[in-house]
Amino acid sequence: MTLSNRPSPDVAAVATVATTAPVAAAAPAHDRVYRALRTRIMHGEIAPGAALTLRGIGRDYEVSMTPAREAVRRLAAEGALFLSSSGRVSTPELTNERIEELAALRALIEVELASRALPRAHMALIDRLQHINSNVAEMVSKRDAVGYIRTNLEFHRTLYLRAQAPAMLAMAETVWLQLGPTMRALYGRLRRTDPPPHHRHIIAALKAGDEPGLRLAVRSDVTQGLRLLAG
Repeated sequence: MTLSNRPSPDVAAVATVATTAPVAAAAPAHDRVYRALRTRIMHGEIAPGAALTLRGIGRDYEVSMTPAREAVRRLAAEGALFLSSSGRVSTPELTNERIEELAALRALIEVELASRALPRAHMALIDRLQHINSNVAEMVSKRDAVGYIRTNLEFHRTLYLRAQAPAMLAMAETVWLQLGPTMRALYGRLRRTDPPPHHRHIIAALKAGDEPGLRLAVRSDVTQGLRLLAG
């Protein structure tokens, strides 16, 4: 594969995709709460099984009960929150079987996204991924679990945006959302002191235009830790 130095049109746009993007003040209250709470859950800021209340959500985001309830309803529909028959709201505590299922989904969806991104992997994208990976390493050295999850997801999303497959990326993000609290637990169990080695393999495969190597590196990266947790 020949790598071009021409900047990719959407590389600059993804520089802060995994951070909490500011939501326009004109957005409906329930949408603002939904997006903010969704980001917190995806990045592991809320532990598995943590109880939430509509009153507490309303207080945290300075909204009434109605938008808080609508945000919870949307997140429950995505599997990010569990809503019991008694009305109790909590983040899910995933069984080993569920973790295995979500790991398998990541392997299927994200390997395909990476493969589709490969023909569009210009040097600007690769440079961006290397920069993000250095941020991942910094979060690891600081033992910042939330920062690690955020930058790790930014690495993957930045690559997958080049696939130009928005429906597939949306499916991947739903899986990330369901896994967010569990990923926080995984980070604590692994006691990681080095950045994920497979990121370097992903970058090397992109540079070489090596699709089999890329598919293997992505599959290993997205499943290895989760299966350790399930085991």
